[in-house]
Amino acid sequence: MAAEPEHERSHEGHLMTRTLGSPILFVIVYATLASAIYFSLGVVADNALGLTPVVFAVAGVLFWLAAMTYTEGSSMYAERAGASVFARYAFNELVSFVVGWALLLDYVILIAVTALTATNYLAAYWAPVGHGAAEIALAVVLIGGLVYRQVRGLRVGRAGRVLRLIAADIVLQLALIAIGLVVFFNWDTLVQPIDLGSTPTWSNTVFALGVAMVVFTGLESAAGLAGEVRVDARGLRRLVSSSTLSVLIVYVGIAVVALTAVPVKDGKTELGSTYLDAPVLGITRSFHTAWLADASTYIVAGFAAVTLLAAADSAMLGLSRQAYTMATSRQIPSALGRLHPTRSTPYVAIILAGLMAIVMVIPQDIDLLTGLYAFGSLLALTVAHASIIALRYRNADRERPFRIPGNISFRGGSLPIPAVIGCVSSFAVWLSVVVLHQARYLGGAWLLFGIVLYVAYRRTQGKPVLKHVTVPATALQFERRENKESEGEWGSILVPILGGGLDDDIVQTAGRLASEAVEESFEHEGATIEAVWIFEVPMSLPIDAALPDDQLKRARSSLARAKAVGEEYDGVTVATATVRARRVGEAICEEARRRGVEVIVLAAEESSRIRGGALLGGRGGGRDNTVGAITKYVIAKAPCPVILTAPARDAPPIASAAVTDSDGEPGPTAADR
Repeated sequence: MAAEPEHERSHEGHLMTRTLGSPILFVIVYATLASAIYFSLGVVADNALGLTPVVFAVAGVLFWLAAMTYTEGSSMYAERAGASVFARYAFNELVSFVVGWALLLDYVILIAVTALTATNYLAAYWAPVGHGAAEIALAVVLIGGLVYRQVRGLRVGRAGRVLRLIAADIVLQLALIAIGLVVFFNWDTLVQPIDLGSTPTWSNTVFALGVAMVVFTGLESAAGLAGEVRVDARGLRRLVSSSTLSVLIVYVGIAVVALTAVPVKDGKTELGSTYLDAPVLGITRSFHTAWLADASTYIVAGFAAVTLLAAADSAMLGLSRQAYTMATSRQIPSALGRLHPTRSTPYVAIILAGLMAIVMVIPQDIDLLTGLYAFGSLLALTVAHASIIALRYRNADRERPFRIPGNISFRGGSLPIPAVIGCVSSFAVWLSVVVLHQARYLGGAWLLFGIVLYVAYRRTQGKPVLKHVTVPATALQFERRENKESEGEWGSILVPILGGGLDDDIVQTAGRLASEAVEESFEHEGATIEAVWIFEVPMSLPIDAALPDDQLKRARSSLARAKAVGEEYDGVTVATATVRARRVGEAICEEARRRGVEVIVLAAEESSRIRGGALLGGRGGGRDNTVGAITKYVIAKAPCPVILTAPARDAPPIASAAVTDSDGEPGPTAADR
């Protein structure tokens, strides 16, 4: 069976209503910005040594380029997920999957790293939780609490409180920088140990840059809310400039203070050993005054733990939206994206992510986790930049509320130079991670496993590997679907359009059912009617035979009419498509199964009154003659409930959609066979 979409379809449901304002967007970005320094500083300093401030400065510039890329892309496509959505429209579905799959791993790693690092900062209050079994146990508890909160769903009212907390944490970091510069700063201490190419080596420096780009995940998580926030163009520009400024000031400032408080000696720094798991405490414990050292250690440790957990929340939020998008796009099995019956959150993906994070916590290896994170994040960032460049040519006319500045005319298009620089830079750093770090083995294995899983899943489902396939969100709500038949409310409905007088009636019936589902939905999700015209191709013709112009015109006209009628109902979207098949009944059942609809609304064709046997379409001596062969087949084989709309006695007969043979004679109908 071959499907031919009439137009770009939109099935996107809503996990949350579109009432989120800019605070939640700032929370997600700044939670990652504020927290990343708490766990990345040790690994970066261990590799970049005296060049750590320079590495963070370069990372700040790359973050600025990434922020512009993500802002332009998210302003174009208000969908959950960032780089994977950009890649879908710029390239194809396989590239989109590879990016999304890499980001899923990154989110899990970020959850594990932030939970593990939080325990090390909390060890300032009680030392046993900073190592051994107690550290693992506390990390497991923290991850478990995170999973519980995310399954229950995002509470918008918390955004303001979390934003104030993060703002206070940034103020604390700025205060630490100011005090540290006064107490510790010494130019010779910072510069003297640097021997370019030797201390540190170039390979270690480039790897450190990849780790420093951990802040990029905040942009990816924020992009997942593109369809749910209200931020104007000025707000987007403010977010780009303020977040970039924060990275440059806070990261470079903290790095300068850290490398003078805990300097490099003999090619090593205690930031990469003693304080690897809680590097900022290396600064506070270096204060010579006892009361200042103790007070600052407790304050920083408390803020660090809370901020790290806020970043873990943001990572899990990004993961849930990424998994939801991949499930509705049929990139991963629907079971992995299954939605909670009342909370409408992808609880299966959230729970699995929590379990994976717990497994990653057990080795207690921050260096391995950050290296693996750099592998995935830099790959996704490279594709994000490349996608924006490609979209400038492939979708040049699309509205862009935010547009990357610094463009030149090139080959008939507008080439964004910042995106080009970002693409080349991130790809070069990603190659260094692949060549120099053991993360290439685990990262490569994860990608290979994902690609095999994706291709096998698409093939077994009869779906193309490179093309986009979507299903409505309600297809993921299996528990809620069990009660739909008794409630009479369905959010995804298949309506075969047969070109008869009942088309308007069945679409109106489907529209009423769908609109009731919208009204009763916990999250006020949209409902989808799948209007499908089936071309029945006779066995004497190949399945991909050219279709007569008059039949194509009739199909398009009927589908356009169905769309107009169905979308008169509030909250209802009508997606239209044409399908080629050998048998109409089988095609209806297969499309219902493939699209994951909850019900079929069908115009019941009458059985033929011609006597003379089944070969002539007659009753053939059977006793069940109230409906025709197509309706009987659908009722018997449909994977979901079927609602029949019976024709009135004086209604014209339902026309056949059979394709004619090459000699102009109609091919045999389902009843004939």
